Amino acid sequence: MQNYHDTIFDFETLELYKKSLDYIDFIYDLITHLPQNEKYELTSQLKRASHSITLNIAEGYGESVPLALKYLKTVRGSIRECLACSTIAFRRKYIDESLYFESRKLLTELSKLAAGYRNYLSKKLNK
Repeated sequence: MQNYHDTIFDFETLELYKKSLDYIDFIYDLITHLPQNEKYELTSQLKRASHSITLNIAEGYGESVPLALKYLKTVRGSIRECLACSTIAFRRKYIDESLYFESRKLLTELSKLAAGYRNYLSKKLNK
């Protein structure tokens, strides 16, 4: 029987993709701190936005450069959406300062990786 890791899709090697999966794991831990009355609001929004980061990286990889850049634009928007949601959670005192700053740190790293990937693709486009 073959191990599922024996076959790796090309986008799975991207550090941006790997870190986006780490952020989803972080979000699933973070949402356990949110109150039940936020289940269909903030909790759901955080899940969707964090998933959007990963899904758009995967979907855009290997497409034409202009299309890949379009997907990356969505990734950047989802990163900002996650930041806004975690800020709301912090301001409402649903999460403490350490979780909030960890979220910001992880999102900053994702943002920098996305910018680097965008720059790489832009250079390919302009050759």
